[in-house]
Amino acid sequence: MPSWPRRPAVFPIKDNIPTDRFPAVTLVLIAINVIVFLFWQQPSGFSGVDDVKVVEYGAIPFELTHPGEHCEIAGSSLSCGERTTGDAPTPLTVLTSMFMHGGFLHLGGNMLFLWIFGNNVEDSMGAVKYVVFYLVGGAAALGGQVAFDPDAQVPTIGASGAVAAVLGGYILLHPRARVLTLIFIVFFVTIIEIPAVIMLGLWFLEQAFFAAAELSDPLGGGGGIAYWAHIGGFVFGLAAIKLFARRRREPAL
Repeated sequence: MPSWPRRPAVFPIKDNIPTDRFPAVTLVLIAINVIVFLFWQQPSGFSGVDDVKVVEYGAIPFELTHPGEHCEIAGSSLSCGERTTGDAPTPLTVLTSMFMHGGFLHLGGNMLFLWIFGNNVEDSMGAVKYVVFYLVGGAAALGGQVAFDPDAQVPTIGASGAVAAVLGGYILLHPRARVLTLIFIVFFVTIIEIPAVIMLGLWFLEQAFFAAAELSDPLGGGGGIAYWAHIGGFVFGLAAIKLFARRRREPAL
């Protein structure tokens, strides 16, 4: 497995785009993710979750490309075959996987980005369109991961793909926006304002870099991160935002 150099940690704090309406849907989506993680997945410790639920309700590319076949835990690995009893319907996992997470950091990072950027995307299209955009974006993101490795027997979980769609839409809606950002570089910590187009553009390039690394070393592992799902969601957001959004807001001066 390749050992990548430690990267700066970047955390958005807020952007400078005002909203007209209270971001009710964004808050509901965050609440659902938190409730599912805390009360349904019932994490043990900081990063431990119920593997049985992850396998049953996470989206596994193999199951999606092999209708009627399911995967289950067999020892320390997964065993896939023609089993139907006791398994969640495979199409349902496309939805359930979007609201599951692998740990507190996974959940916290996704919800932070969803709050910072999702409220403006919601404001641009209204509640109903935003829900559709978010869910279809998550499904498109999963499609990107499945297209990369259709026989993968590893569950894909998390809101990252749907959030990536939000980021793709945001960067086109508000190319002049600026984001107040907390940056950790080894022992150096600072808060600076970064143009959103640079911050999100660099984020996308990072996903593309590590996705390309997986192509050259498919068995090297991506650290459990579905980079192709991030790319798929972001590209969907770029392509579909004009179909959903009806207005833009200029950044505050």
